[in-house]
Amino acid sequence: MADFDQELDACGLNCPLPILRAKKSLSSLESGQVLRIIATDPGSVKDFEAFAKQTGNELLESSEEGGKFHFLVKKK
Repeated sequence: MADFDQELDACGLNCPLPILRAKKSLSSLESGQVLRIIATDPGSVKDFEAFAKQTGNELLESSEEGGKFHFLVKKK
């Protein structure tokens, strides 16, 4: 698991809430910092891929473990 600067627990939240919360969290980070998101919504995998493409932020990692999805997003 890579290092990260801030963690967002979006477990139990359904689309689009994990993305909206991530957007808010990223806005408080400096460029180059990394946000780790934990979500339980299976749809969040595609959502974060699309989010990264649309916003220019970098999706460093996307993994699933025990029904939880982990994402590392690096702020552009």
